[in-house]
Amino acid sequence: MKRFRQWLVRIIIGLLIIIMILAAAGTWFVRRPWAETDGTIAAAGLIAPVKVIRDKWGVPHIYAENEHDLFFAQGYVHAQDRLWQMETTRRFGSGKLSEVFGKAAVDSDRFMRTLGLRRNAEKIWAGYDPQSREILEAYAQGVNTYVDTHRDRLPVEFTIFGVNPEAWTPLDSITWGNVISSWLSGNYTLELLRAQMIAQVGEEITSQLFPGPVEGTPIIVPNGVDAYRGLQSARFDALTNVDYWIGLPEQGLGSNNWVVSGSRTATGKPFLANDTHLGLAVPSTWYENDLHGGRFNSAGFSFTGVPLVILGHNDHIAWGTSNLGNDVQDLYLEKLNDLQNPTQYEYQGKWYDLEIIPDTITIKGQEPLKFNILLTQHGPILNADKLATEQPLALRWTLQDGNKLFNAIQGINLATNWNEFHEAVRLWDLPGQNFVYADVEGNIAYQASGKTPIRVDDHLGTIPVPGWTGEYEWQGYVPYDEMPMTLNPPDGYTATANNKITPDDYPYVLARDFYPGFRAQRITDMLKASNEHTREDMQKMHGDVHLLPAEYIRPHLLAAIQPENDVESQAIDRLKNWDFKLDADSVGGAIYQVWFMFIVNNTITDELGSDLSTTYLAGGYQRHSSQVVPLIINLMATPEDKLWDDINTPAVETPTDIIRHSLKDALDFLSQHCGGNMDGWQWGCIHTMTFKHQPMGDVPVLQLLFNTPALRVPGDRFTVNAASFNASKPFTMVHGSSQRLIVDLGNLNNSVAIMTLGASGQVFHPHYMDHLTKWQNVEYNPLLFTQEAAQANAESVLILTPAK
Repeated sequence: MKRFRQWLVRIIIGLLIIIMILAAAGTWFVRRPWAETDGTIAAAGLIAPVKVIRDKWGVPHIYAENEHDLFFAQGYVHAQDRLWQMETTRRFGSGKLSEVFGKAAVDSDRFMRTLGLRRNAEKIWAGYDPQSREILEAYAQGVNTYVDTHRDRLPVEFTIFGVNPEAWTPLDSITWGNVISSWLSGNYTLELLRAQMIAQVGEEITSQLFPGPVEGTPIIVPNGVDAYRGLQSARFDALTNVDYWIGLPEQGLGSNNWVVSGSRTATGKPFLANDTHLGLAVPSTWYENDLHGGRFNSAGFSFTGVPLVILGHNDHIAWGTSNLGNDVQDLYLEKLNDLQNPTQYEYQGKWYDLEIIPDTITIKGQEPLKFNILLTQHGPILNADKLATEQPLALRWTLQDGNKLFNAIQGINLATNWNEFHEAVRLWDLPGQNFVYADVEGNIAYQASGKTPIRVDDHLGTIPVPGWTGEYEWQGYVPYDEMPMTLNPPDGYTATANNKITPDDYPYVLARDFYPGFRAQRITDMLKASNEHTREDMQKMHGDVHLLPAEYIRPHLLAAIQPENDVESQAIDRLKNWDFKLDADSVGGAIYQVWFMFIVNNTITDELGSDLSTTYLAGGYQRHSSQVVPLIINLMATPEDKLWDDINTPAVETPTDIIRHSLKDALDFLSQHCGGNMDGWQWGCIHTMTFKHQPMGDVPVLQLLFNTPALRVPGDRFTVNAASFNASKPFTMVHGSSQRLIVDLGNLNNSVAIMTLGASGQVFHPHYMDHLTKWQNVEYNPLLFTQEAAQANAESVLILTPAK
């Protein structure tokens, strides 16, 4: 026995030693790639020393003596924190994911290469001026200097996947800008959906399912305001694959922004607020930094992979954006001479040669895939691999006519007043954005941006049209000077939330599908409520979860129900006493949301069928999925509408039948998911958010290391604190505020901001997800601007010096 105990002790000690060795090795493996943020580093390519002060929240503040070094340092710092994110996004945009991830990424790569974001980047680069080229080249040089001096200590993902990164180029940065444009310009998916719905249920019901704005919700540029200066009177399978690789479950994203003038603030100066709604993943989509050198003195949010500040402020002005949603894409049905081996397409009775681009996708672990990209005068044929069974569909997109986006970003960063800002935004071709503006002199403004096609009267831009007739060609673009804008509006504020921005008598059609105006209405109501707004009021607005659509719908639900048992009676009481605030602990809000979901499903699924209704309802910010609330509001007012009837039953159902049946479905759902005690039927029980790493987030065990825990989250797609969910996984949050920004034009040092997770993209790093709790609670960090403020909050100071 004694000998056994001795051996047992030895085994335990041995196991402990092995565990300690493995833990030490694991720690070394994980910590080794962490960037040096203190001390002095010699960097080849610098002209003069650069100081990088990182504050205690991990945010870098960059101070350079010249502009080359400023953007060199920004590239270096981006690579320090987010090199894997930069690698995956450039591979995504260029269609090179399969080289790393194998056959799972082939559909995404083929689609992205067909779309041609990299091809267009080459054309854009060829047209850039020397100054733009210098900035992009300096940024790329900074990225490459970091990579070349750290190839033996790259982030763990590079080691796991065996990736040795190639040199960063300006084309990578431009391609990433094109990816952002593609995120925010996905109108052609609506054309596909509408075409499928018309084939299934006809034009009348399809039109009914896209009802447009709810009467009474605001537009941005109302009648009577001096807004028109110069005005003269199916491939959903592939799309799903694409969205997975970039961490965006659906396309068609949104945002909030607003600005309030000093006439309505306690300081007598404007406040500007912005929160952009994008897919939420690990690491944060945005990267907070500030830039000080040469002509530039900006603070705010950037995209890793792209120089400059995208959202934020400088010494004089502040700016923020939301997606305009203008229709910049059309699908054209094409006629080809041979569907097996096409070489020509027809246009106005003549045959023209297709532009055929041979391409090859390198696939890890498999033979390469060779294929041809086919282009007509309208653009690439998206379904060239499906021509045996599908009508050829070519995509016309404004990006094909070039993009001066980077020039616009430069001009915005350098603008010192409204006129300079206005001229800079003139160059913002794509994606179309709602800009709000404020300056230290007290001016506020709104400007719509982006090239919007002018279509012939018979071309609504809502379904694919024949491309061979020549009848549906674009007639140029809406002139910038006739795009909606307003300077110093008399109400003292302006706000956008992806809603319709123009009155019916505006002479151009920017789009026919806008996001319903509930968020815009709620923001406007709160802005109108006071003439003494403070920064704290702006913060409360960001966190507001008042669900405005429920005010329209709840009376109809309560009027239709006579409780049949105690559970229904208790549920109705909870709903009656609900304050319309969709907090995470709200029971009444959860009952309303689940009930409403079943009302929608039980109303439209019989007409559309399971697959098409799922597509129609999918996506947190798809403009079509957001139409279900206006749809139900309209239906509640028309109880005789045939959509209420379930065509699969012999009876003729009424709204009361559907509402009562849906309540039973909802109570069963909540009982199954949240237990038998109604106190536990809280919105946060079913409405959760997990930030997932791409691609580790779906790998067993590793997901526990790379992903965040599941968070209980408030709000939904119609609350200002946006937290929308996907119908395919109710009610899991997929989109929301990817950053928040509040700028105090009376005291720039009083400005605040927050990212979703943290500055670092490296697992276990102290700044990997240190912002998460504040983001969840709608709290902020200071948006430090002066060097004195950065130094007072410094966690580390890195000096980059020219290598000898």
